[in-house]
Amino acid sequence: MSNMPAKEVLERVYGESVKSGERFAHIAKCFAENFSDAEVEFFTSPGRTEVVGNHTDHNGGKIVAASISLDTIGAAAANGTGTIRILSEGYDKIEVEIAKASSVEKKSGTKALIAGMVEAIGKFGYKVEGFDAYMTTEVIAAAGVSSSASFEMMFCVIVNSLFNDNQIGIGDCARIGQYAENNFWMKSSGLMDQMACAAGGAILLDFANDIKYEKIEASFDKLGYDMVIVNTGKGHGDLSDEYSAVPREMFDVAKALGVKRLCESSLDTFLKDLPRIEKELNNDRAILRALHFYEENRRVEATAEALKKGDAKTVLQMVTASGNSSWKWLQNCMSKSNEKDQKVALTLALTELYLGKLGDGCCRVHGGGFAGVILAVVPKAKTQDYVDYIATYVGRENVYPMQIRQTGAVSLGK
Repeated sequence: MSNMPAKEVLERVYGESVKSGERFAHIAKCFAENFSDAEVEFFTSPGRTEVVGNHTDHNGGKIVAASISLDTIGAAAANGTGTIRILSEGYDKIEVEIAKASSVEKKSGTKALIAGMVEAIGKFGYKVEGFDAYMTTEVIAAAGVSSSASFEMMFCVIVNSLFNDNQIGIGDCARIGQYAENNFWMKSSGLMDQMACAAGGAILLDFANDIKYEKIEASFDKLGYDMVIVNTGKGHGDLSDEYSAVPREMFDVAKALGVKRLCESSLDTFLKDLPRIEKELNNDRAILRALHFYEENRRVEATAEALKKGDAKTVLQMVTASGNSSWKWLQNCMSKSNEKDQKVALTLALTELYLGKLGDGCCRVHGGGFAGVILAVVPKAKTQDYVDYIATYVGRENVYPMQIRQTGAVSLGK
């Protein structure tokens, strides 16, 4: 097909052009079969990994995150109407009339998410018109690698390229996705997922004042390691109360400190006032979660510096410490609603046994936690061995070796 992404473009994004070329040829064919023979433009939007910085963004904290080599791809073209039509492989076609987007029922799945982004794009002063899109994804759904943010940033990059001359910046793309989740999915999400998917590569995020981010030239591949995402066997779509309790309890501590967010105070002040706050809140878990926040910010800064220097030992130490803090202080490795179901904790324990014998690597809960996935960082020479080992317990289809991807959500051209 003459309008396929150029070989050199695919090589830059994917490190190869054969498998990726087949994927884009497939969606081009499916677009023609389901929509029209219009000349399409091709897009890619990665999932994301959180390296260090678990549950800190909502309180103005810091995070090291990165886009990953699992992505959503799409073929899209303007259709000259006032309707957006999107067909994601394996799902029903969704249609949203732009003029009626604000009246779409809230919490109605992907349709509500699209409607929310349409409304946000208008509120932010950008244009959106009708288009058709066919998409397929490798990003694991409901498992902590941000399949929703990958989709949101795919939507934004399509609208950006087709109708806005690529004038929508990464920060606004992230806010558009967040607006849709907060106001149409009614999910209290921050901006980390969207920023990591949109920006590409490893980034240091600081949420204390608006959104600040710094690209970090780093990859685990260069350090001699592979990342392995392990789906522990249970999604986290039904755990909204567990997630919401984390920021709520941190906000409670912040209020007791006389500030709005924890970033506006300090660990020293917190420790000095701890006896009073403990008595006032009568919630030890909230105090532990606040302690996690302050120590996690310190670990983020140390991890960012170590990545810049190529200091693998410190990176592994910080990721290990962050994972332990998430497990013990933040307490998001198991769900209170079903204490017998501890798939995240069990998979971490099995991975720790394996890495302990190696004397190398690290692992941690990944993303929101409570259910979903873990992240293991494994020496490249042992990646396949670890995959075979952990697949015995979770199934090979739930184990995903990957690397940090340097390209964020972008158009690959016509």
